[in-house]
Amino acid sequence: MGQWRKKPVVVEAEVYKLGMEDGWVVYYSNEYDTYESRFKTKEAAEEFIKIRPFVIEENDLIIETPQPFIKTLEGPHIIRKGDYIITGVKGERYPCKPDIFHETYEKAENAS
Repeated sequence: MGQWRKKPVVVEAEVYKLGMEDGWVVYYSNEYDTYESRFKTKEAAEEFIKIRPFVIEENDLIIETPQPFIKTLEGPHIIRKGDYIITGVKGERYPCKPDIFHETYEKAENAS
């Protein structure tokens, strides 16, 4: 098996800010099952949380706070404060944890 070096590629990236997400997801579960619901806005997700406990009647319901996500080639990914949002060479977006980002990328000077 040979060794390979990744070709240098310049990508765009910035630290996640509110508004960069593609939507919001709410995970909720009872004793037996786990569910998720996706929303376009944080407000819609929060409204869902307010009314959801009245829909499920029997088992205790655990609802997590809304989480922002972005759509990637692999499917939706949760993003957290401090994550970098990278835009790849074909316009695809994906999140990257800050420590991994700084180990993997360096500032590109005069990139074209």
